[in-house]
Amino acid sequence: MKYKLLNFARQLALILLVIWTVVSLVTLLIELVPGSPATTILGETATAEQIANFNAKHGLDKPAFFISYSSENGLVWNGMNNRYADYWLGLFQGDLGRSFRTDRPVLDMILERYPATIKLAVASMLVAIGIALPLGVLAGTNKNGLIDNFASFIALLGISLPTFVIGPFLVYIFAVQLGWFRPGGSLYPEDIILPAVTLGAALSAILTRMIRSSVIEELGEDYVRTARAKGLSERRVVYKHVLKNGLIPVVTILGLQLGVLLAGSIITEKIFSWQGLGLLLLEDGIAKRDYRLVQGCVLVISLTYIIANSLTDFVYRRLDPRIRLS
Repeated sequence: MKYKLLNFARQLALILLVIWTVVSLVTLLIELVPGSPATTILGETATAEQIANFNAKHGLDKPAFFISYSSENGLVWNGMNNRYADYWLGLFQGDLGRSFRTDRPVLDMILERYPATIKLAVASMLVAIGIALPLGVLAGTNKNGLIDNFASFIALLGISLPTFVIGPFLVYIFAVQLGWFRPGGSLYPEDIILPAVTLGAALSAILTRMIRSSVIEELGEDYVRTARAKGLSERRVVYKHVLKNGLIPVVTILGLQLGVLLAGSIITEKIFSWQGLGLLLLEDGIAKRDYRLVQGCVLVISLTYIIANSLTDFVYRRLDPRIRLS
């Protein structure tokens, strides 16, 4: 019991440290970007009074951090009177702030788009598993054969082609030429197919190689020879015994790649006009210099990544109870 409490406390401390680091780095990088949110949102024709009112309304007239520098006074300690402290005080109360452009609560804007991004990430993962599982098993059970070489070629091709190449190619073939799907949008259920395949292609390539390696390694174990000696079919040996024991490294990759899917969805959502968190971050946050929206989107993506890794640890224990997490 004591060990579990210590482990939980350590994981909680690690999560808080990651959140603090992410928010701080994003805040720092935003401050380093040239330009003013007031000018970007109000336009070049905005008067000095309008800009001053905008900055006062959103707290942009305050210093960015606890310490600021001016040519007249040098380093100045601002105490709690700064935007960084204000953001954290709001965060502790569950308030992510309000959008500079729409004046809506950032949390409401994120919650509207978040389900679409999760749906796309899950669909992409299912596509990747659906491709990689049979292909990796076939490659592993036919080591150095024709199927293995073909699977290796497909995997190498999938890793080499980035999403901004695969996406437009799929749009041209299946939307423009064949007319099977719409080129963009997220109104209809079938709209998810092309972006999910785009995101899942690269992940399936990585998973195929992982499953192949795991199958080849497990086929040389003693329990496989024992299972075959009992008269079990090769299919039963591979899918019931070999694959189950070989899934642990694959689960690791899946947990880590969820963060990659969330990051990669920014480009994919832009290509297909998928109304998710990535498109919100790119078009409404970064492009409009909406500090609060950028901070909120990155924070939610980071939390999702942390939760995914925690679920990965749980699946570890389910797949192999011998694993102890230190």
